[in-house]
Amino acid sequence: MLCVVGTRPEAIKMAPIMCSLKEITDISVRLLLTGQHRDLLSQALASFGLIGEANLDLMQPNQSLSGLSARIMGGIDSILEQNPPAMVLAQGDTTTVMATAIACFHRQIPFGHVEAGLRTGNLSSPFPEEFNRIVASHAASLNFAPTEGARQALLREAIRPETIHVTGNTVIDALLATAAQKPRLSLPLPSDQRLVLLTMHRRENFGRPAAQIFDAVLALCAAFPDVHFLYPVHPNPNIRDAAHGMLSRSPQVTLTEPLDYPEMVAAMQRATLVLTDSGGLQEEAPALGKPVLVMRNETERPEAVQLGVAKLIGTSRRHVFREVARLLTSPADYAAMAKGVSPYGDGCAAARIAALVANSVLDATWPVPGARGATPPARSSIRLPTVEPVPAPPPQRPSPMPDTVHMA
Repeated sequence: MLCVVGTRPEAIKMAPIMCSLKEITDISVRLLLTGQHRDLLSQALASFGLIGEANLDLMQPNQSLSGLSARIMGGIDSILEQNPPAMVLAQGDTTTVMATAIACFHRQIPFGHVEAGLRTGNLSSPFPEEFNRIVASHAASLNFAPTEGARQALLREAIRPETIHVTGNTVIDALLATAAQKPRLSLPLPSDQRLVLLTMHRRENFGRPAAQIFDAVLALCAAFPDVHFLYPVHPNPNIRDAAHGMLSRSPQVTLTEPLDYPEMVAAMQRATLVLTDSGGLQEEAPALGKPVLVMRNETERPEAVQLGVAKLIGTSRRHVFREVARLLTSPADYAAMAKGVSPYGDGCAAARIAALVANSVLDATWPVPGARGATPPARSSIRLPTVEPVPAPPPQRPSPMPDTVHMA
C-alpha cells in the first residue's frame, strides 16, 4: 500500500487511515510526501507520530499549477515503476491528488480516492480543486464518499456504483482523537475577550477579496472592543503579505504562524465563532459547537449549510461585517448555529476505509464497521463533546460600521 500526501489538510485526514491500516498485519503501508506544503506537512504528520518514507520535495516559489502537476506526476510515476504497490490512496482535491490519480491510471494501478464526491458544480470555484476532484474520482477504483450527498454526486457523473462507499469523513476521526487529549492553546490571548478564529488561503480570495475581508475585520475590531481575532496566516505570500500589511495595525488581531493540529483544535474550542474559507473547518468546527461563516460563494460541503451550522457569506466587506456582527449581538442567531452536531461522521471513517482497502487488496472479507456493511448512518447528526469550553462574554450592541477603513 502506498499513501500519498501533499498538504497539511491531507496529512490530517490521511493519518487516521494510516493508523488503521497499520493494525492490519497483512498490509504493509508506505507514506510518500510530495512536499506541495513543506513545513506545514511535516508539522501535521508529527502531530500523529507519522514520518514520510520518501519526499519528492517539489515545493518551489511562485510555481505554476502546470509545472507542479508535471513534477508530481513524473515523481510519482517513477516510484510506481520502481516498486508498484497493490493500491495507492490519496485524499481530497489538491494538485497532488489529481496528479497521483492520473499517474496510477496510466500505470493501471488501483487508486483509492478518500473524500470523494464533493462538488460545487462550478469548475472555477474552488479553483483548481473542483477540477482535481472530478479527475480523481473518475480514475479511482474505490471512491470513499463522506456523505450520502457525495455518493449521489458521484452517481450523477456515472461513476460505477460498486466503486462508491459511504464512510464518513476521517477529519472527524482526527478531531475526536485530538480533542480527547485535551490540547492547550499556548498563545497569549486576552482571556476577557471573545475570540474569532480566522483562516483564509484559497486562490479565489487572493487580491481584492482578501482586502475586503481584512477591511471588515478592522471594522469589526472598531465596533467590538471585546472581540479578538486569531489568524494563523498561511505562508503563501499572496495572503501573508496582505494580512500583515493590513491587520498588524490592530491590537485586537493576533497574527501567528500556522498552528500544529492540536493547537488548532484548541483554538476552535476556545473560539466563539469561526470565519474561514477552509473546507476542513466547515467539517470540524460545527462538531465542536462553533458557528462557521464561510467566506465563499459556493461550497462542496452543503450538509453543514443545510443543517444550519455553517453559512455562506461571500467576501464583500459589508457582508462579512454584517454576518459576524449578527452572531456577536444576537443570542438567538448564535444558538441556532451553535448546535454541536456534525453531518460528517462518527469517528469510525478510517476503520471503514481500512477494511474496504483490505478487502480489495487481500481479496478478503475483513469486517467493515457500521450497520449495513460499508454504509454508516451518513445522514445522522453526531453529537460530539466540546472539551473545556470557554464561555463567551455577554453580547453587546455594535457601534455603526465605519464607512471607510483605509488600507495601509
